[in-house]
Amino acid sequence: MELKGKRIGFGLTGSHCTYDETFPVIEELVNLGADVVPIISSTVKTTDTKFGEAKQHLETIQSITDRPIIDSIPGAEPLGPQEPLDCMVVAPMTGASISRFANAITDSPVLMAAKATLRNRSPVVLAISTNDALGFNAQNLAKLLPAKHIYFVPYGQDNPIKKPTSLVAHMSLLPQTVEKALDGEQLQPLLQPFDQ
Repeated sequence: MELKGKRIGFGLTGSHCTYDETFPVIEELVNLGADVVPIISSTVKTTDTKFGEAKQHLETIQSITDRPIIDSIPGAEPLGPQEPLDCMVVAPMTGASISRFANAITDSPVLMAAKATLRNRSPVVLAISTNDALGFNAQNLAKLLPAKHIYFVPYGQDNPIKKPTSLVAHMSLLPQTVEKALDGEQLQPLLQPFDQ
């Protein structure tokens, strides 16, 4: 399915080291003709790290999407009944967000937007980036894998020797994953290794 004219929510959570790979994907969706609605967690909004300042990240997101950023739960809630999305993307999705989403805890704008999208039976695409996906968070990942209307950007172990419980999505596959999800299909193969 083509993405032109599709209204796609793009939620970012606090995996700051992944933003350099994430921003070009947002730009690609825009270039493919999608109407990208940016949504951020409070961590994205307020946290400065060695990977950049929060203000800088917000300016980048704003310039790519040319849309106001949704940064509150009340701001995200209308994405369910009043201003529905064709698809909701969460990229990157941290382990903390995986845990909360899998256990129905809606305490951020990004998770509210995802919940609102599921309410409409529209696809939610997750691009995970977490050091504990194969650790304590494996049980939460297992809850989400068979869930209806939830799809994953293919992922793999980014550093199996030094970080054996870490999984990271292949961000370059996000647009293809969204296209498939809009057709009700999971992009395969789901597990794809990184070149080591």
